[in-house]
Amino acid sequence: MAGETIITVVGNLTADPELRFTQGSVPVVNLTIASTARIADREAGGYKDGESLFLRAVAWRDTAEHIAATFTKGMRAIVQGRLRQRNYQDREGNQRTTFELEIHEIGPSLRFATAQVTRAAHGNGQQRPAASAPAQEQQWVTSEPPTGGEWNYGDDTPF
Repeated sequence: MAGETIITVVGNLTADPELRFTQGSVPVVNLTIASTARIADREAGGYKDGESLFLRAVAWRDTAEHIAATFTKGMRAIVQGRLRQRNYQDREGNQRTTFELEIHEIGPSLRFATAQVTRAAHGNGQQRPAASAPAQEQQWVTSEPPTGGEWNYGDDTPF
């Protein structure tokens, strides 16, 4: 859609994603992402944390269920979506404004971790691994790459 404000945020989840269902049984997940800038500190000869941005985010349907099954508090994520502004009136009658990120895409940051991806079930209820790794739930590993240091995609295209 033209005129949308699309942004990408890299940060850590501040809590486990909250999966809920609407009255019509549509899954929706809410989460908060904290993105903290790193600022050069010339006096100390290193870096220090700058101000943090805390951004509420929401995802719907299959994406919501995948997020809830994959992410937990503290995990680093790369999130892209539409920035939305909502105006509302609080309990005291004051006008307030809030910003929320409607998630279009989300994935793990692989800067400090590795991940094994499993394709979600479609129609027949069976899962197919994205690579030749065994079909299993998403794993987060903070150690070395797979044995041998290379990926084997078999007959599947790696993208």
